[in-house]
Amino acid sequence: MHKGHKHFKTVVGDIEQGYLLDVLNTHKQSEVIEALMQQPSHLREQVEQVSIDMWGEFPKVIEKVFPNATLVYDRFHVMQMVNKALNKLRKKSGITTKGSRTLLLTNAEDLLQKDQLQLQCLRAPQLLNL
Repeated sequence: MHKGHKHFKTVVGDIEQGYLLDVLNTHKQSEVIEALMQQPSHLREQVEQVSIDMWGEFPKVIEKVFPNATLVYDRFHVMQMVNKALNKLRKKSGITTKGSRTLLLTNAEDLLQKDQLQLQCLRAPQLLNL
Protein backbone atom coordinates (compact mmCIF):
# COMPACT_ATOMS: atom_id res chain seq x y z
CA MET A 1 0.00 0.00 0.00
CA HIS A 2 1.33 3.42 -0.88
CA LYS A 3 0.02 6.92 -1.44
CA GLY A 4 -1.61 7.57 -4.79
CA HIS A 5 -2.11 3.93 -5.72
CA LYS A 6 -5.25 2.58 -7.35
CA HIS A 7 -5.28 -0.87 -5.73
CA PHE A 8 -7.12 -0.26 -2.47
CA LYS A 9 -7.17 -2.63 0.47
CA THR A 10 -9.64 -2.90 3.32
CA VAL A 11 -8.12 -3.38 6.78
CA VAL A 12 -10.25 -5.08 9.43
CA GLY A 13 -9.16 -4.93 13.04
CA ASP A 14 -10.17 -4.60 16.66
CA ILE A 15 -8.99 -1.16 17.70
CA GLU A 16 -9.64 -1.66 21.43
CA GLN A 17 -7.66 -4.91 21.58
CA GLY A 18 -5.09 -3.84 18.99
CA TYR A 19 -5.65 -6.87 16.76
CA LEU A 20 -5.37 -6.99 13.00
CA LEU A 21 -8.10 -9.40 11.91
CA ASP A 22 -7.81 -9.30 8.14
CA VAL A 23 -6.55 -7.35 5.14
CA LEU A 24 -8.84 -7.62 2.14
CA ASN A 25 -7.27 -7.05 -1.27
CA THR A 26 -10.34 -5.16 -2.42
CA HIS A 27 -12.36 -2.05 -1.92
CA LYS A 28 -15.35 -3.26 -3.93
CA GLN A 29 -18.60 -3.11 -1.98
CA SER A 30 -19.83 -6.60 -2.92
CA GLU A 31 -16.48 -8.26 -2.15
CA VAL A 32 -16.07 -6.48 1.19
CA ILE A 33 -19.62 -7.46 2.20
CA GLU A 34 -19.00 -11.06 1.16
CA ALA A 35 -15.78 -11.27 3.19
CA LEU A 36 -17.26 -9.66 6.31
CA MET A 37 -20.45 -11.74 6.17
CA GLN A 38 -18.32 -14.84 6.72
CA GLN A 39 -18.18 -13.88 10.39
CA PRO A 40 -20.96 -15.47 12.47
CA SER A 41 -24.02 -13.23 12.80
CA HIS A 42 -23.90 -13.26 16.61
CA LEU A 43 -20.40 -11.73 16.46
CA ARG A 44 -21.35 -9.16 13.84
CA GLU A 45 -24.36 -8.11 15.94
CA GLN A 46 -22.07 -7.44 18.92
CA VAL A 47 -20.00 -4.86 17.04
CA GLU A 48 -20.79 -1.47 18.61
CA GLN A 49 -18.68 0.95 16.55
CA VAL A 50 -16.93 0.85 13.21
CA SER A 51 -14.28 3.39 12.24
CA ILE A 52 -14.17 4.06 8.51
CA ASP A 53 -12.56 6.43 6.06
CA MET A 54 -14.61 8.67 3.78
CA TRP A 55 -15.06 6.12 0.96
CA GLY A 56 -18.66 6.53 -0.16
CA GLU A 57 -19.58 2.82 -0.10
CA PHE A 58 -18.48 2.03 3.46
CA PRO A 59 -21.63 3.29 5.24
CA LYS A 60 -23.77 0.93 3.13
CA VAL A 61 -21.40 -1.95 3.82
CA ILE A 62 -21.40 -1.33 7.57
CA GLU A 63 -25.19 -0.93 7.72
CA LYS A 64 -25.63 -4.29 6.01
CA VAL A 65 -22.92 -6.26 7.83
CA PHE A 66 -22.97 -4.69 11.31
CA PRO A 67 -26.61 -3.66 11.92
CA ASN A 68 -26.05 -2.48 15.52
CA ALA A 69 -22.86 -0.54 14.90
CA THR A 70 -22.42 3.21 15.03
CA LEU A 71 -20.32 4.72 12.25
CA VAL A 72 -17.26 6.70 13.30
CA TYR A 73 -15.31 8.51 10.59
CA ASP A 74 -11.58 8.45 11.19
CA ARG A 75 -10.07 11.70 12.43
CA PHE A 76 -7.50 11.99 9.62
CA HIS A 77 -10.09 12.14 6.85
CA VAL A 78 -12.44 14.41 8.81
CA MET A 79 -9.62 16.88 9.51
CA GLN A 80 -8.51 16.67 5.88
CA MET A 81 -12.00 17.76 4.79
CA VAL A 82 -12.10 20.54 7.42
CA ASN A 83 -8.71 21.86 6.30
CA LYS A 84 -9.71 21.85 2.63
CA ALA A 85 -12.96 23.68 3.41
CA LEU A 86 -11.16 26.21 5.63
CA ASN A 87 -8.55 26.90 2.95
CA LYS A 88 -11.24 27.34 0.31
CA LEU A 89 -13.17 29.73 2.56
CA ARG A 90 -10.01 31.62 3.55
CA LYS A 91 -8.99 32.11 -0.09
CA LYS A 92 -12.53 33.04 -1.15
CA SER A 93 -12.75 35.70 1.57
CA GLY A 94 -9.39 37.16 0.56
CA ILE A 95 -7.49 36.22 3.71
CA THR A 96 -4.00 35.69 2.35
CA THR A 97 -1.95 37.09 5.23
CA LYS A 98 1.12 34.97 5.93
CA GLY A 99 0.36 32.70 8.88
CA SER A 100 -3.40 33.20 8.66
CA ARG A 101 -4.03 29.50 8.09
CA THR A 102 -2.03 28.60 11.21
CA LEU A 103 -3.88 31.21 13.27
CA LEU A 104 -7.24 29.89 12.13
CA LEU A 105 -6.31 26.28 12.91
CA THR A 106 -4.65 26.88 16.29
CA ASN A 107 -6.65 26.62 19.49
CA ALA A 108 -7.26 30.26 20.51
CA GLU A 109 -6.30 29.48 24.13
CA ASP A 110 -2.83 28.45 22.96
CA LEU A 111 -2.12 31.71 21.10
CA LEU A 112 -0.05 34.61 22.42
CA GLN A 113 -2.01 37.81 23.09
CA LYS A 114 -0.71 39.48 19.89
CA ASP A 115 -1.75 36.42 17.89
CA GLN A 116 -5.19 36.43 19.53
CA LEU A 117 -5.66 40.05 18.39
CA GLN A 118 -4.57 39.14 14.87
CA LEU A 119 -7.02 36.22 14.91
CA GLN A 120 -9.84 38.57 15.95
CA CYS A 121 -8.99 40.81 13.00
CA LEU A 122 -9.04 37.81 10.64
CA ARG A 123 -12.44 36.76 11.95
CA ALA A 124 -13.89 40.27 11.79
CA PRO A 125 -11.94 42.34 9.22
CA GLN A 126 -14.44 45.20 9.46
CA LEU A 127 -12.92 46.01 12.89
CA LEU A 128 -9.68 47.12 11.21
CA ASN A 129 -11.46 50.18 9.77
CA LEU A 130 -12.67 51.54 13.13
